[in-house]
Amino acid sequence: MSTMFLRSLLLPLICVLALATWSHGLSRGQQRPSSLDAASNTLQYHGGPLLTKPNGIKVYLIWYGGFSLKDRNSITDFFASFANPGRRQGPSVSTWWKTISTYKDKTGKPVSDTVRLVKQVVDVYSSGKTLKRAQLANFVKSKIESKIFPLDPNGIYLVLTAKDVTVERFCMGSCGFHDSILVGGSTRVVFAHVGDPTVQCPGLCAWPYALPAYGPPGPALVAPNGIGTDGMIINIATLLAGATTNPFKTGYFQGDALAPLEAVTACPGIFGAGAYPGYPGALLVDKMSKASYNAYGANGRKFLLPATWDLIRLNCKVVT
Repeated sequence: MSTMFLRSLLLPLICVLALATWSHGLSRGQQRPSSLDAASNTLQYHGGPLLTKPNGIKVYLIWYGGFSLKDRNSITDFFASFANPGRRQGPSVSTWWKTISTYKDKTGKPVSDTVRLVKQVVDVYSSGKTLKRAQLANFVKSKIESKIFPLDPNGIYLVLTAKDVTVERFCMGSCGFHDSILVGGSTRVVFAHVGDPTVQCPGLCAWPYALPAYGPPGPALVAPNGIGTDGMIINIATLLAGATTNPFKTGYFQGDALAPLEAVTACPGIFGAGAYPGYPGALLVDKMSKASYNAYGANGRKFLLPATWDLIRLNCKVVT
């Protein structure tokens, strides 16, 4: 297996730390347009492959531990929203992804313009409730080798862990990561992990829907789908953006390849216009539930999605 990337989703509001550590979009708030080095002011392309197949990026999902049907439906509806923006006019998950699909490889091929959840399986604590990152990689590898999942070099194998599962580094400066593994001796595939922060670290991994663990204080917003679930969706979105544009440490990033800033983590804490430390920016608010969001999705869902680095305008772009 390759050396693990420090694909970490770091502390909300510690913007200084976000400059030096791979922060997967959870360093909430920046008055500056990005965390990029002022000398280059963009994400550098390092010449390696991206996930560019025209039939879309297929996601293979492992639910590890116990998840409620409500939480599972919210997350699967998020994936369905890439193809189905919903009935409402306005910002959507699919329009958010359009910025990511402007990233091109050295042949001019863009990142796949859609994401699809194609298969999911449940693992009810087969390895207990305390896991190492290497075990997550082995889960994925075993599912491929046993033919439960196909071998897909343009796919993302995503492991989601329940709120009572402890994962190495999770909630200790990290809300998730992505990496790659070699399967079958010659094919490298991308995998990722996101944990449910509801119990272990909501202020760290579900901001702005929980009081921040660090940094400027501010009121917690109302979550449209649940605090832990919406925290996971923000982190999943961040990982999808990073894993497609920098799948093998040779794509778009700035800084150390083992601790890079990527498509979303270059824009920590920005969800709407006017974001600054402790304030996620101007968001839409549901009149009935008072939940805050910035994108519409399938089945009437509402989501909060992080800003992405716009390679054309060279700034952080919020979903519109």
